[in-house]
Amino acid sequence: MSAPLATTFRVLAETENDAAVRVLIAALDSPHTAIQEGALKAVLARGSPAGGRELIRRLHTLPRRWKEIIRQTHGRMTGALRDAILGTDPQMLANGCRAAVWFGEYELIPALLNLLEDSRQQHADLAGETLLEVTERLYEELAAPRDYSSRHDPQLVRQHVLASLEASVKRFDHHRRREAVEAFLLLVGRDNAVLRQILQDPLHVSFLTTIDVLSSSPRSGVMRLLLDFLDDPQAPSAALSVAANRTDLKFVQHLLRKTSRERSATLAQNLKHVDAIAWLRSASSILGQLDDVAQQGAVQFVMGSAAPRLQAFSMIRCLVLHGKPGGRRAAADALREFRGADANNVVLNALEDPDPLVQAAAVAHLRHRGIPGTLARLVALVDSPHAAVRAAAREQLEEFTFERFLRAFDMLGDEVRRGSGMLVKKIDPRTVPLLEAEMKSRGRTRRLRALAIARTIDAAEQLEPLILELLEDEDHLIRAQAAAALGRCGSDASRRALQSALGDRSHTVQEAAQQSLAEQAELIKWRATLSDPRD
Repeated sequence: MSAPLATTFRVLAETENDAAVRVLIAALDSPHTAIQEGALKAVLARGSPAGGRELIRRLHTLPRRWKEIIRQTHGRMTGALRDAILGTDPQMLANGCRAAVWFGEYELIPALLNLLEDSRQQHADLAGETLLEVTERLYEELAAPRDYSSRHDPQLVRQHVLASLEASVKRFDHHRRREAVEAFLLLVGRDNAVLRQILQDPLHVSFLTTIDVLSSSPRSGVMRLLLDFLDDPQAPSAALSVAANRTDLKFVQHLLRKTSRERSATLAQNLKHVDAIAWLRSASSILGQLDDVAQQGAVQFVMGSAAPRLQAFSMIRCLVLHGKPGGRRAAADALREFRGADANNVVLNALEDPDPLVQAAAVAHLRHRGIPGTLARLVALVDSPHAAVRAAAREQLEEFTFERFLRAFDMLGDEVRRGSGMLVKKIDPRTVPLLEAEMKSRGRTRRLRALAIARTIDAAEQLEPLILELLEDEDHLIRAQAAAALGRCGSDASRRALQSALGDRSHTVQEAAQQSLAEQAELIKWRATLSDPRD
C-alpha cells in the first residue's frame, strides 16, 4: 500500500466524523485488493456499530484472508455480534452464530441462551447448535496449554460462562432445551452443587435429560466429567451406573485406559459398586476393537467390579485366546480368580502362548489347580528359554529349596536323595553356591554331608577345585568322601589327585580313590562312545 493511501486510511480510522464509516464501507467493494483490506482494517479500528453490522452482513461471502484479519481484532465486534444474534434478520443471525464459533466469542453465550430459551423463536435450534460448538471450543481451550498471547484467561471466562449455563439449567422446567444441559456438562466440575443435586434426585426435572446426555454425548468434555466421577469418594450412583453402561467405543476406550493407568483406592472402591456392565454382555464384539492398554484396563475394570463372575470369566477367556499381548497377560493373571475345568483349559492354552509373559502369568497359579501332571510340567518349565517362565515355575516349586533338602538329607534313602536332589539342583539356582558354602564350613559333619550331596546330585564337576582342596584335609573321612566325589569328574587334575591319593596313609581313602578312578575310566569310555558317530 502506498504511503498516501495508508495516510488516508489512518485518517479515516481516527476521525470522529461518522461519515468516514460510509466511505470505508463503500471502499470494501473496491476492485483493488489493497483498498479493500485497508478499508477493512480501518472499519475494525474504528469499532463502530455500523461498521460491525456491515462486516457481519457480509461474513458468509468474505474471503478467508479477511476472516483472519477480523479474527485478530474481533473483540471490537462483540456488541454487533450480540445485536445480530438477538435481532430478527435471519442472515445476520446465521452469520452472527457462525462468527461466534469461528472467533470463539464466549461472551455471546448468554445471548445464545436467551435465544435458545425463547419458545417464540424459530431459530432456537440454530442457537442451541451454536451454543454447543462455542462451549466445546472453550473446553478445548481449557484442556490445551495456556496461550498467554490471548487477550483472555480461559479459566476466568469459564467461571463467567458457567454461571450463565448453571442459571439456564435451573430454568430447565421452562425451556426444556437439552443443549443447555449438554453445554453445562461440558464445562462443569464433578463437585458443582447444582450438578450433584440433579444426579442425587431422580425426580429432579432435569435428571433424565442429564442422564441421557451423560449416556450418549460424544463430546470430550462430557466424557471427561463422567470419568472424573470414578475418582470421587462420594460419587453419585447414577454417574457410576452411566459410566458402566455406555457402550460407544470412544468412551469405553477412554474408560478402560483410565482404569489401566490408575490404581487409586477411590477408583477401586467405586468399581465395587458396579454390578452391571453393558459392554460386557457383548464383550467379544468390542474387545477386538480395543487397543492393548484398554484391553488391560478391561481386565482391571471387570475384575474390580461386582459384575457376575460368569460374564467376567467369559471376557477373560476371550482375551486369553484372542487378545493383544498386554490384554492376554492381564487376562492370564486374572485367571487365578477362577476355578473349574473351563478355567483349567484356558490356563493350559495360556501355557502355549507365544508371549513368555503370558506363559509366566499362567504358570504363577498353575500348581493348585489339580491338573494331572502339573508337577512334571512345572519341572520341565524350569528349563524354559524364557527367564520370566523359569522364575514363575521356580516360584511354584518353592518347596524344592536347597535349605529344605539339606535339612532332610540324612533322613532320606538313597533313591529319594537322588531324585529330590536332582530336582532341587534344577529348580533352586542357589544350590551350588550354598553347597560350596557348606564345604567351606568349619564343622566336620557339614563338610562330610556337603561332599555326599555333591556326589548325589552330580555337582562335583562344578565344585571340583574345592573338592580337590578337601582331598588334602587332615580328617581321613573327609579325604575319603572327597575322593569318592571326584569319581564323577573327568579332568586331568582330578585324575592325578586320585592317583596320588592311592598312596594315602588311610586305607579308606585309598579304596575310595581306587573306586573313583574306575568310575572315571567308565565315564571316559562312555563319553567316547557318545562322540563316535559309528556307535
